[in-house]
Amino acid sequence: MNKPTKRLITVLIVVMLLGLVFYPRLKEFFNKPDQTEASADAPKKGSGGKTVVSVMVVQPSSLDDVVKTTGSILANEEVEIRSEVSGKITQLLFKEGQYVQKGATLLKIYDDDLQAQLQKLEYAKKLSEDNEFRQRRLLEKEAISQREYDISLTTVKTNQADIDNIKAQLTRTTIKAPFSGRLGLRYISEGSYVTPTSRITTLTNTNPAKVEFSVPAKYADRIRTGSMITYTTESSDVEHTGRVYAVDPKIDPQTRTLQMRATSPNGNGALLPGAFARIELVTGSKGAAITVPNEAVVPEQEGHKVFLVKDGKATPREVKVGVRGEAQMEILGGLAAGDTLITTGILQVKPGGSVEIRETIRDKVKAAL
Repeated sequence: MNKPTKRLITVLIVVMLLGLVFYPRLKEFFNKPDQTEASADAPKKGSGGKTVVSVMVVQPSSLDDVVKTTGSILANEEVEIRSEVSGKITQLLFKEGQYVQKGATLLKIYDDDLQAQLQKLEYAKKLSEDNEFRQRRLLEKEAISQREYDISLTTVKTNQADIDNIKAQLTRTTIKAPFSGRLGLRYISEGSYVTPTSRITTLTNTNPAKVEFSVPAKYADRIRTGSMITYTTESSDVEHTGRVYAVDPKIDPQTRTLQMRATSPNGNGALLPGAFARIELVTGSKGAAITVPNEAVVPEQEGHKVFLVKDGKATPREVKVGVRGEAQMEILGGLAAGDTLITTGILQVKPGGSVEIRETIRDKVKAAL
């Protein structure tokens, strides 16, 4: 064996011996968990190793049965302004977006020909009335027959009927607001020729506003005229109220829903027709009841339990649950007014473990299931 080969073998033996000596320490180094990850996975602790939790003081509150649905905002009154007769517009007496009172004149259509016909008929009526007067005098003297007098009287009445007809046509050449409200955009101009199919503008009354919505048929026996609703729109989180004033007498066979409408005050005009509404309708009340957040209740194989804080320690308590809503759950037994209930940090607490209260909720809002 030559000299270089002996040196190589010697080096390999030394490396193997060093590896056997340091291998346990290297293994411990590489398998050591990262301190940042370990601290993130560990339960959140407060001072003295206590688990930090949020709690609430249990208090009875009003528990209502609420149906949540969606609907649309409607105008109280809305109409498209159109002309009953064809003709050229001679006067436009409104502005876009203007608020007008009932009976206000909006526009006038050319009526000179009708005015001329009216004047002609009035002249003819005056002549026929004079003739009727003379014929009546002659009839009193028995100088003419009754038939001749009846003809003159009929002529007077016929002229009056023709005059009434022309006046009715003249009325249709003046377009007035049928109710008080706000005008929309204008689609014609002065001098335009309009027909009964021509769209002139719209008139809308939005106070009060109407809310149209539907509910599942199973609630049909719980909803009556006068039922109250609360709702918000997509443009604002402000809560509005309304009162049901009309319920459809039949259930839609396609959707199996019952349609209804409510009125809602809209003095400031914030509710615009066509807006989307998220509606809550109270169908009944269970009176005072204890409700807690859903996340505060831990399901178990044999029932449910919650954790209370007593003497600074987490104490488990079995409870009997009732109706469950989206955020709240009714508690039928196991809790009493004044109990301190843990609402967050439940996964970290242990029975009898020390806890540190981070937040206490004392004022409970009305629960709706």
